[in-house]
Amino acid sequence: MSTGLREYLDGPHKAARDLVRDGLAANAGLLDAGLELSRAEYRDKVLEVMQQITAEGHTARGFPKEYGGQGDLGGFLAGFETLAFGDLSLMIKAGVQFGLFAGAILHLGTSRHHDEYLTDAIEGRLLGCFAMTETGHGSNVQALGTTATYDPATEEFVIHTPTAAARKDYIGNAARHGRMAAVFAQLVVGGETHGVHCLLVPIRTPEGDPLPGVTLSDCGAKLGLNGVDNGRIVFDQVRVPRTALLDRYAQVDAQGNYSSEIENPDRRFFTMLGTLVQGRVSVGGAAINASKVALTIAIRYADRRRQFGAPGSADEALLLDYRMHQRRLLPLLARTYALHFAQAELVEEFVRLFGGDGVKDDHDQRALEAQAAGTKALGTWHATETIQMCREACGGAGYLAENRLATLKADTDVFTTFEGDNTVLLQLVAKGLLTNYRESFGKLDPLGTARFIAAQAVEIAVEKTALRTLIERLRDVVPNRNDAADPDAGLRDDAYHSGMLRFREEHMLAGVARRLKRGIDDGVEPFEAFNRCQDHVIAAGRAHVERVVAEAFLAAVQAAPEGTPRDRLRDLYDLHALVTIESERAWYIEHGRLSGARSKAITALVNELCATVRPYAGELVDAFGVPGAAVDVPMVVPSQHE
Repeated sequence: MSTGLREYLDGPHKAARDLVRDGLAANAGLLDAGLELSRAEYRDKVLEVMQQITAEGHTARGFPKEYGGQGDLGGFLAGFETLAFGDLSLMIKAGVQFGLFAGAILHLGTSRHHDEYLTDAIEGRLLGCFAMTETGHGSNVQALGTTATYDPATEEFVIHTPTAAARKDYIGNAARHGRMAAVFAQLVVGGETHGVHCLLVPIRTPEGDPLPGVTLSDCGAKLGLNGVDNGRIVFDQVRVPRTALLDRYAQVDAQGNYSSEIENPDRRFFTMLGTLVQGRVSVGGAAINASKVALTIAIRYADRRRQFGAPGSADEALLLDYRMHQRRLLPLLARTYALHFAQAELVEEFVRLFGGDGVKDDHDQRALEAQAAGTKALGTWHATETIQMCREACGGAGYLAENRLATLKADTDVFTTFEGDNTVLLQLVAKGLLTNYRESFGKLDPLGTARFIAAQAVEIAVEKTALRTLIERLRDVVPNRNDAADPDAGLRDDAYHSGMLRFREEHMLAGVARRLKRGIDDGVEPFEAFNRCQDHVIAAGRAHVERVVAEAFLAAVQAAPEGTPRDRLRDLYDLHALVTIESERAWYIEHGRLSGARSKAITALVNELCATVRPYAGELVDAFGVPGAAVDVPMVVPSQHE
């Protein structure tokens, strides 16, 4: 059965996934490099393997054919996610080089930049950095301090770091291997600042020495991902030619005249950043795949390791036969499947919008950005929770580095904050829901968000007839506290799951809108009004994404081949949906959507579903197709009873 389910999980990009699996298997030794080599040696080994997989052609898969690529964006993203089955430093370094640096050239540059740099970048000859983050400005990209000032006398931009807070920080490839950086800076032309733009700035000689005016330093040892050479960059009046500006969305002519087809500076900024959403999509997928590795190890271990047993019996019980052990691991397995299918939907939508001639519809792009933000947030938080639980479920053996969970835990920890802090990303999701993806997208900072919502969105969210109609309709679908007569009725009904999740989302969204409106009507300053209910905003965003993930899982179940694969997925879907409701049962009881009896019935059914899934849990993790070396760790060996 796992073979058929694996085919279904791999989807249309199976060939790309298998190519990466084969490459990881051939370089299995890299899994131990972080434990055996010095940091400098480990970094160089990661680069060596990256260049090897580059030579095999995978990294060019998503780029245009005229520059040596294959024009297969979906396969590229699927393959990148699959890299998370191996050494995560390799995945991140490849992401920096091909997703971020080469991606910036492709999406923000024009044919001049493509012709000069793209082939070398995607073939790994030109190693680059993505220099956006600054010491004093993390998620607030619009407030970056680095400047790029145009000098018409020499037709050059002068790149400068004016303060310590404007230092480029945590930049992958900066400490050792990068030769050029895609630098995000405030563009200053004719004394006027036009907002953040991206320029290509050489930072090292071919021999690896820093160029004049460029100061490079090493971030040093990190909690994880020590095979990635993160560094810091400071620019002191560094000059680059006018053509260094990646000018797809804005141009500066030789005389110093700035022009852009997108007149609104906020819209121009978000359009530019929107083309770089690929990194966020990729990190979410990688986190989900890292969860698959941890679950494969922990469930295989639990299906072999014995501990205690019935009194008077000489036989000890398997860990996975204990109800609490099932409760620890199997709901996480179900959520991993749910997130897998939600990620697959996201990739499909990303390819639809970016796989051709580019984004045509602003509404679609904003919706994609919100979907990517939400999936990345839940996927990376899920990885953190799952890997920790798997470590605990494996006891002391899980604490040993040789069994990989320690490395997985350390290497994925930063996923919750890079490519966007998860809390900020869920704020973006909720803002998009409140504003109905209007063209005036507003600023990401709390003050801009509050003013935008106050001016345009609050009345819409509160007064919109469709919203009130939906809530009234859900009251007919979702049982309330009077359901005690038959608490078990319909608990595995798809409409029940959807109704509960939709009710929570819409109720929380309307509540946020009412609180904002009430505060502003009472004369509270917009920033303070928003700040007072920021926790409510984040919760509404999360409720939305949880509903979207569950519906993606249901759609995948309905589309699955009939027979055993669909039956297995159906059990997992019900488990996931009910655990999602169970985790918020206090909220549902508070809002009259769940009785005490029905809450207990949900918990009983979750336990029953765990017992149902338990006999084939091993098949479910086998279907992930994680290469053997990544999961054949010393603790996963046959016990003395087998």
